[in-house]
Amino acid sequence: MRALALLLVVASYWGTYQHGRSVERAEAAKASAQRDSGDRLAEVLGERSAREEEQRRAQAQEEARAHAREQHQVADAGAASADAASQRLQHDAANFAATVRCPATDTAAIARGQAATRAAMVLSDLLTRADDRAGELAKAYDRARIAGQQCEAEYDALIRKPEQGGEKDHSRPG
Repeated sequence: MRALALLLVVASYWGTYQHGRSVERAEAAKASAQRDSGDRLAEVLGERSAREEEQRRAQAQEEARAHAREQHQVADAGAASADAASQRLQHDAANFAATVRCPATDTAAIARGQAATRAAMVLSDLLTRADDRAGELAKAYDRARIAGQQCEAEYDALIRKPEQGGEKDHSRPG
């Protein structure tokens, strides 16, 4: 009888032990499922955040490109206006060089007039060259300035965090 009692005590301990293990496994499985669910949620939220940041950056870069296109159009219009003014100036200089001639009967006056005409033509040619070169330099400067501002705006869009409350940084030109 003692053996039977001992067997029943051991069997009850074994049953309690097995029940405890099954409860522990169930709790571990539940904790693992919650952790996995949290991990999946974090992954989805991270992907969504990354997509939003990528879209924000792409939009900021496109805005920078659009602004650069607008600046190019303004610069081109200014260059066209400057070219027209340059043509008028060159025309006036050529007319001035042509009118320096003075008809005279004195050979010394004729020689002085020819020398003055040549000098006026040289000056007119120098003015034309200088004006053409200034126009080329102005166009190159405008292109470089616009490209630099576009590059800066695109870089800022890549490194800046989204602005809070829709406020813009007005401390930077551009």
